[in-house]
Amino acid sequence: MPRNTPLPVDPIAEAKRQWTAHGWEDAAAGMTLVTSVMRAHQLLLARIDATLKPFGLSFARYEMLRLLAFTRAGRMPMASAIARLQVHPTSVTNTVDRLVKDALVEREPHPGDGRAAMLVLTASGRQLVERATAALNTNVFESPGLADDDTAELVRIIARLRKGAGDFTDPRPLPDPL
Repeated sequence: MPRNTPLPVDPIAEAKRQWTAHGWEDAAAGMTLVTSVMRAHQLLLARIDATLKPFGLSFARYEMLRLLAFTRAGRMPMASAIARLQVHPTSVTNTVDRLVKDALVEREPHPGDGRAAMLVLTASGRQLVERATAALNTNVFESPGLADDDTAELVRIIARLRKGAGDFTDPRPLPDPL
């Protein structure tokens, strides 16, 4: 449940103090980082959920619709969607099942692989994701809660963390055109 009144003490700072007091000083900074990122995630997700609720979308359903809307033809193989969303295949399947049930996405046979499925964005799915994107841009993404410079720096820092964890690699340079 969202809190209307700020707490008088930062609980993460207090946890860091406790970590240090208990002799875990070597782990205190890391614990503070992890819990700070997790709390920031909760705060941002609450804003996203509140914005998407009138559209009947969860963030997972929104991401799938937005991913399909970014493609040229509003379609992609299910395996490609799983890879791009970086979530467990079962989660993607459940999300797609709900989108199909709501007639926002259709499943079609893959033209080159009889075992695979193509996901196809419907016209109503495209209209919904465009309206939801406009609302997210206005209510969340245009003002995430930090100054522009801080936002850019935080994204760079988190990208380093993600890259170090093996989340992605730098693209290989392309050869010069012939």
